[in-house]
Formats: sequence, C-alpha cells, structure tokens
Amino acid sequence: MQKLAKREEQIMQAVWQLENAFIKEIIQEMPDPKPHYNTIATLVKILEDKGFLGHEIIGNIFRYSAVISKDEYQKHAMKDIVSQYFDNSYPSMLAFFAKEQKISDEELNEIVNLIKSQKK
Repeated sequence: MQKLAKREEQIMQAVWQLENAFIKEIIQEMPDPKPHYNTIATLVKILEDKGFLGHEIIGNIFRYSAVISKDEYQKHAMKDIVSQYFDNSYPSMLAFFAKEQKISDEELNEIVNLIKSQKK
C-alpha cells in the first residue's frame, strides 16, 4: 500500500467520513481555502489508480467510495512510522510519546488498559 500525500489523505478522510461522495461533497469537507473542482477531480482519479477509491455512475456523475478502509490505512501508516522512526519497536514509540508529549501516568495507564482490552 502506498503512502498518501497530504491532500490525498484529506480527500480520503472526507470519503471515509461521507462513505459515498460526489466531488462537490468532497470539496465541502476540505479545509479552506477550498481547492478547485478540477484539482480534486484529478486527485480522485489518482486515488482510483492507486486502488484507494472506486466509483459508481449515477446518471452521468461519478460517486466515489473507499476501497481501502480507514482502519486498513491506519494500520499500514503506523507500521511505516514504527519501522522508519522507531526501529520496529512499539515500546520505543510509546516511550518517545511519553517523553516528548508529556503523557501523564494516568494517560499511560489508560493506554496500557486499552492495549490489554484489545488483546482479549
């Protein structure tokens, strides 16, 4: 799975939120200043070519939906981050965030409890 550029991720976030979307609806979800219709249409086509989006034709308009779920992309993105920046070590990643983000003991306990609940 390819890593998405910032604008591509913004488009995917919009599609994941909307589930099915026309280009005009995607544009409405984008941050200001709103990009031009043609810009989004081009990026949507690129996302289709990369296998992230699919479409159905309604009348003469394309309605897009995600082929790759948000959860699938998150898993892939996190694996890449852990691999590239933390030598494939999740403990190193958590230690980094604990140190750099000033995570409290309460937040660390919450993270441990979340991890434990996911393994059951």
